[in-house]
Amino acid sequence: MTQPVLSLWINGKPQASMSARTADIFNPASGEVIRRAPLASRQDVEKAVAAARAAFPGWRETTPLRRARILMRFRELMQAHREDLIHLTTEEHGKTHEDAAGSLQRGIEVIEFAMGVPHLLKGEQAEDVGRGVDCHSLLQPVGVCAGITPFNFPVMVPLWMFPVAIACGNTFILKPSEKVPSASLRMAELLREAGLPDGVFNVIPGDKEAVDALLTHPDVRAISFVGSTPVAKYIYESGARHGKRVQALGGAKNHAVVMPDADLDFAADALMGAAYGSAGERCMAISTVVAVGAAGDALVEKLRDKASRLKIGAGDQQGIDMGPVITAAHRERIRKLIDSGVAEGARLVLDGRGLKVSGQEKGFYLGPTLFDKVTTTMEIYQEEIFGPVLIVLRADNIDDAIGLVNGNPYGNGTAIFTRSGAHARRFARDIEVGMVGINVPIPVPMAFFSFGGWKASLFGDLHVHGMEGVYFYTRSKVVTSRWPVDEEQGPSNLSMPTLG
Repeated sequence: MTQPVLSLWINGKPQASMSARTADIFNPASGEVIRRAPLASRQDVEKAVAAARAAFPGWRETTPLRRARILMRFRELMQAHREDLIHLTTEEHGKTHEDAAGSLQRGIEVIEFAMGVPHLLKGEQAEDVGRGVDCHSLLQPVGVCAGITPFNFPVMVPLWMFPVAIACGNTFILKPSEKVPSASLRMAELLREAGLPDGVFNVIPGDKEAVDALLTHPDVRAISFVGSTPVAKYIYESGARHGKRVQALGGAKNHAVVMPDADLDFAADALMGAAYGSAGERCMAISTVVAVGAAGDALVEKLRDKASRLKIGAGDQQGIDMGPVITAAHRERIRKLIDSGVAEGARLVLDGRGLKVSGQEKGFYLGPTLFDKVTTTMEIYQEEIFGPVLIVLRADNIDDAIGLVNGNPYGNGTAIFTRSGAHARRFARDIEVGMVGINVPIPVPMAFFSFGGWKASLFGDLHVHGMEGVYFYTRSKVVTSRWPVDEEQGPSNLSMPTLG
C-alpha cells in the first residue's frame, strides 16, 4: 500500500516538493510506515527563502502590538486543537499522551512569553549624555531566520524558536525532522488561521540537503538548531563561515547527584520520570546518577524496583508509563551500547533488551535498563545513549561528585538531591552546567528564562527563548542625537568628539 506524501508549507499554503526524494514516517509503537515526508531540495529552500524575504518588509512594519494579537489568536487555536497536536506527536514519535501534553504546554508557554513583545522590544534611553545630546537604543529584527529541530519534541522545540522570532518582526523557515513533520505543518495551518501573513512562516521537512542550503543561503540571517553535538558543531561552524548568527544546542550527559541525606524514595521516584520518560529521548533526560557515599546501594535497589514496574506500550493507551524509541535503527544502537556496558564490566541491574509488547511485536520497544558500578572510561558513560538506559556511578563525597560532573565534556542540565542547603548552594555555584535543579530532576526553565547548556552542549553565545531569545532574533542599534540651534554652529572640529 502506497502511503501519502506530505506537502511543504511555503507562502501560506501547502506545496509539493520539487524533489522526488521522500522519507518514511513510522508509527514507532506499531513499526508501520504511516506516511512519507518530502525531503526538500535546494530549489525548495530557495522558494521558501524567497517567500520569507518578500514577506519581511511588510511584517517588519507591522506594529509589535498587532504581531502580539496574532500570537494571542495562535495561542487560543493551539489550545483548541491540543488533542490533534498530541495525537500527531504520539503517533509519529511514540510519546505517551501525558508526556506529549506536557511538552505541548511548555511550548504554549513560549507563545505566551512572546505575546509580551511590545514590552520585550523596548530599548533604553539616556537624556543629556552630552550638552544637548540624547541617546537611545533600538532592537530591530534581523530578517529571514531558520530553525532546524530534532525528532524528540515535534511541537515544543519549534515553539522555542519561531514565536519569539516572528514576534520580533522576523520571517521564519522551519526545517523539522523528517521523522516527525506533521505537527509543524499543522501549526503552520493554525498560524494562517490566526491571521499571520503569507510567507512569514514556512515549513520544509528535509535532510542534509535542505540544511546545507539554509546554511549557505545569503538571505538567511540567523539559524537556530537543537540536536546532537557533532551536528551542532557543524551547524555553528558552517553558519558562522557564511556570516550568519547561530545558536546551536548540542547533546548532553545529564548527571543527578544523590547525597546520603536525600529522601531516597523521593529521589528514586523523580529519577524514574527523568531517566525513562519519553523513553529517555530528551536532551534534558537524566541518564547518569552519581550516588554519594552511603546513598549508593539503597538507591540502586529502589531504582531497580521502581523501573521494573514501569508499564511499557503504545503511547495512546491508558496507564502507559513509557513508549517505544523512534526507529528500529536507534533501538539497535542502544542495544549495542548496553552490550558494551556488560562487556566492560558494569553491573547490569535491569536488562530491557528482551522486552516484547503483546500485540505490538513490530514496535520499536526497549525496556528500562539500569547499570551500577559504571566508570568514566566505559562507553556507556562517554556516549549520549538517548534511550531508556540509566547508569549509576559512585562518589565518596560532594567534592568528588562535583569534580566528576565538571569533568564531563557536556554541560546541559544537572540536579542534586539533598536536604542540605549548604550542599545545594555549593553545587549550584560550582557546577559547570547551564541548567541546575535542586531536588528538581529535569530543570527545564520556564519560558521567561533562557534554555541552554555550557561546554559541548552549546555552540554560540545566546540560549533559546527568554530574553536571550529576543536578543538573538534582534539587532541592537544606538542612536545619538543633537538638535543645535543655528547660533550654536561653530567651526569644524576634526578631533574625536567628546560629549560631556
